Amino acid sequence: MITAAITGLTALSLGLSVWGLRRATLLGWEFAPVTPIAPGPDGCQTLLEYHSQLGQAHSPSILRRADGFSVLWFEGSAEAQADVDIYEVSFAKAPQGWQASAPELRVGREALGRAMVPQQLVVTLGNTIEDEARRAALFSTVVSVGGWAAASVARLIMGPGGPVRAEKLSLSPMLNRSALVKSPMVAYADGSHALPAYFEMGQMHGLLVRFHDDGRVADTRRMDGPGLNPIQPMVVPLDARRAVAFLRDFDVTRGCLLRCETEDGGQSWSTVETTDIANPSSPVAALPLGDGRILMAANDDPEAPADLCLSISGDEGRTWQRCRRFEGKSGGLRYPMLRELAEGEIALCYSLGTKTGICVQVMGRAWIEAGLRTSAEGTP
Repeated sequence: MITAAITGLTALSLGLSVWGLRRATLLGWEFAPVTPIAPGPDGCQTLLEYHSQLGQAHSPSILRRADGFSVLWFEGSAEAQADVDIYEVSFAKAPQGWQASAPELRVGREALGRAMVPQQLVVTLGNTIEDEARRAALFSTVVSVGGWAAASVARLIMGPGGPVRAEKLSLSPMLNRSALVKSPMVAYADGSHALPAYFEMGQMHGLLVRFHDDGRVADTRRMDGPGLNPIQPMVVPLDARRAVAFLRDFDVTRGCLLRCETEDGGQSWSTVETTDIANPSSPVAALPLGDGRILMAANDDPEAPADLCLSISGDEGRTWQRCRRFEGKSGGLRYPMLRELAEGEIALCYSLGTKTGICVQVMGRAWIEAGLRTSAEGTP
């Protein structure tokens, strides 16, 4: 009887596995085509310089919309405290130029806790980005117990008044904890998206997360480097199969940016290695410009680590030429985000004054690249 029971359970398990494989949609591993960014208008315009009245405002992200874009950030007395919520400012293009809304609370801890399935306590909130695979959805770093090393990534379905449903993603074997997000999603040719994420507990590493059509996690692929602490991957597709990922090193002593590559659409990644790009353990933002060119926003000047610099690579991220600089006169400019907008404009946002405020700017590719000429001529 025992043998028959074991045989029956084995057959049932195999049957369920086969049914699950047939039911699941096979993942496509080709990135969406990289479309060159148009030159856009000349100049750079500051749309918002916001200073927190609560203490800290940090880690802005950009949500693109048909009529413009929004910027989200987390704000409270200090990072990882029990009074931190998510705030938003919207920007719309009018005949007279960009118009900004007033900052408003977008995701509150108590409202999110009620929307969670199952309902649960939300102690604090962190990095939050757009879920580009679904309308009115976000991915947020959520802490129910402990600190960032015990955080989880939750998908939030948003309504006009805040989250209406939220559920944590299954990303970690450590009681589904120690998974976080920071960077925008990556588009695939079949219309799906992947989520760059990272794991902080123990051996830190980057992740590329793929989803089933119903939103369940289908696959995760690691970006790892022995002896390194790679987190917050910024993935930049180069063509259908190749991409480069730039990662922050959690260890401040090395003082450089990390890098790895894929040649099979993200199914596997080369070993994460150090680069000669200076970095004070801070994340970077990057955009493909087309033809192997990449735009990066980073704290890459070892003589002025508080400054945020824009640099362009013409060889798929191997060498860089600095073209524009934003000076951190009253504290470091950190945690940049870059997103392409309509008509060749590029939005840039970052944290001001060592996490005490948010700056939002819009610029054209032509203005950015004009800085290459002045740099070559020796003009500051």
